[in-house]
Amino acid sequence: MEIFIEPIGKLVNEFSKLPGVGKKTAQRYAYKIIDMPESEARAFADAILGVKRKVKYCKVCGNFTEEETCGICRTREQSVICVVKEPKDVAAIEKLHEFKGVYHVLHGVIDPLSGVGPNDIRIRELLARIQNGEVKEVIVATNPDVSGDATAMYIAKLIKPLGVEVTRLAHGIPIGSEIEYTDDVTLARAFVERNKL
Repeated sequence: MEIFIEPIGKLVNEFSKLPGVGKKTAQRYAYKIIDMPESEARAFADAILGVKRKVKYCKVCGNFTEEETCGICRTREQSVICVVKEPKDVAAIEKLHEFKGVYHVLHGVIDPLSGVGPNDIRIRELLARIQNGEVKEVIVATNPDVSGDATAMYIAKLIKPLGVEVTRLAHGIPIGSEIEYTDDVTLARAFVERNKL
């Protein structure tokens, strides 16, 4: 016997395809949709369809945009490029209101175990942006894991001979944490990447 009638089961199934959404959460979402007034459900559905129809990738940096080129690429200083794995990383950095340069979204990282090599991500496009001679620094802001580090080292190896400074976001002990509770890898990294006072 089916637990749900077909329309509810179909909605639960669709919600459960979202990252981090299990069957129980998907059920709660489906029940919430059922209880919504039709106008709210229509607005929700329209928002989903609107994103699919209007959002595309910036032809320069690869970030989300509604136009050919995103607002960041059109208005910011071009001499510093921050390289990130995916568009959500741009949003995280932009929340800080500290970085004034532009971005380059790789749409992945080098991960041989998953079959992702340098030609599968947007490294060629990054090199093309640097060729104009306007770029002075490339900040590699990939995640501090094996794939992120491998990608950072590969990018640095390609860019350094072009006379462009390549930097990497610092890693170490988070502010507000206690050394005794810090994992070994993070603590070791903090020692290696220590700064002068």
